[in-house]
Amino acid sequence: MEIGEPNSSPDFDVIVCGGSIAGASTALLLLRRQPSLRVAIIEKSTKFAQRVGEATVEVSAYFLSKVLGLTQHLNENHLAKQGMRFWFSDDSVKNLSDCGEMGGRYLARLPSWQLDRSVLDEETLRLAVAAGATLYRPAKAIEVNLCAGGVQVVTVEGEFAPKSLSSRWVIDASGFTALLARKQGWFRRNQDHPTAAIWVRWKGVKDLDGREFADKYPRWFDACRGIRSTATNHLMGYGWWSWWIPLKGGYTSIGVVYDQRIVKPAGGPDPGTRLKTFLENRHPFAREMLADAIWVEGDGHYRANLAFSSTTTAGDGFALVGDAAGFIDPFYSPGLDWLSYTVIRAVELVAAERASDPGLKLDAEIQRHNRDFRRSYERWFEAIYSGKYEYMGDFELFRTAFPLDLGMYYLGIVSQPMKHGNRAFLNPPFADASSRIPFFLIRTYHRRLVQMARSRINRGVYGLHNSRQRFFLNGYLPENSTAWPLARAMLRWIRLELKEGWRTWAVRQTVPVSVQPEPLAPAQAPLTDGGSKTVRA
Repeated sequence: MEIGEPNSSPDFDVIVCGGSIAGASTALLLLRRQPSLRVAIIEKSTKFAQRVGEATVEVSAYFLSKVLGLTQHLNENHLAKQGMRFWFSDDSVKNLSDCGEMGGRYLARLPSWQLDRSVLDEETLRLAVAAGATLYRPAKAIEVNLCAGGVQVVTVEGEFAPKSLSSRWVIDASGFTALLARKQGWFRRNQDHPTAAIWVRWKGVKDLDGREFADKYPRWFDACRGIRSTATNHLMGYGWWSWWIPLKGGYTSIGVVYDQRIVKPAGGPDPGTRLKTFLENRHPFAREMLADAIWVEGDGHYRANLAFSSTTTAGDGFALVGDAAGFIDPFYSPGLDWLSYTVIRAVELVAAERASDPGLKLDAEIQRHNRDFRRSYERWFEAIYSGKYEYMGDFELFRTAFPLDLGMYYLGIVSQPMKHGNRAFLNPPFADASSRIPFFLIRTYHRRLVQMARSRINRGVYGLHNSRQRFFLNGYLPENSTAWPLARAMLRWIRLELKEGWRTWAVRQTVPVSVQPEPLAPAQAPLTDGGSKTVRA
């Protein structure tokens, strides 16, 4: 960080690097808060492309609908999401109706949506510009020179944009590019969570709620009283999972995420073939659903080493929002939640400094900002994601974790904006002292399930109860009524400890069991390195 001239006159009050939902929502909320602000947005694309992050959960849905006011847009242009569903398989499963299934029995109680991200990004950017933001597009921020307490200078690349722009504040909303974190040396790979992903959009994926499956599997069809097809459906395996997200217009976003220490996908002639081969070799759900599907040419993607963080998320003159501030994992769709907290805290920081409050101690606010988001990231990862890929392919173990995870999310996190409104976003999950006990509790049952998964793999009984199992929840609410089903879920965990957990009370295995699944495309080089032990899941 450089020391510049704090009194030099900047071109803008705030420059936002990135115009998708993270950057556009930051600009929009700043202008709603202080309409006189001079805000510029630098966006590199001429038109937003399709991207992942389509599924919202309850907190991000609140942010999009109640905070940004996008409810009408969401209802008209996107699909109402019906919760999450999980599908399990083993060697005995021959068709869709035999798969173990987990999810809601009825419709979702709180709103959320399946998003076409390009449509949402364009609408939010349009609103920011209508509110008064100056848009440079297409233009790319290629470098930011920071000046603590002074003027920040952004070097811009674009035919119709100035070569450089200056401002008092810079908001980094560059996503995985992580412009500031990488340039300033704050970027940290999460070496304890080496996940990778392949994803593709498809046309012609079969309808879970259509007559074909209703006639073919009538008892299976009638078991769920809600809607299966517009949920985020997950296929589950040892060391991997796959998302299936329907989008308006008949497209389906399908991706697989895997722990590179455990799963070894092979290459293929194209991302669509690679993904389809991987899934059809492992799950009857995929074989039936993709029977007539065609992948969208040019819309296949691969990314290794998904998880990263930034050691710094704000300073005197800058803030990082959304994925530019860090990313943990797409499972449970936490990315837009994280975006919501980082955006609102950044807006609060800029607005407070701009208000020239004599009582404001900016250095202290910045220190608290960095502490809160660093702690939130670390605890969120440790409590929920560290080692989770080891037990997510076992129906019984995940059946124990899911109602606990969901109940804690509803009671501890979803309930906060319902009680406190927008101000709830000033406290990211696990950041304050009141969250210590829930953090330790979640981390404890999570670690225990990881140890039991390792024991089951070594004993050859992993995924033994994956076929023909059903677990349907009636639904949670962000209020005290959730305490009773949460208590029942806790008792289930205790019973599992007494049944088999005792095997690992005195023995701790600290690394996942490596596996090498059967080759998927023998003529192609593998994407990643695997291990030597084979586990079918």
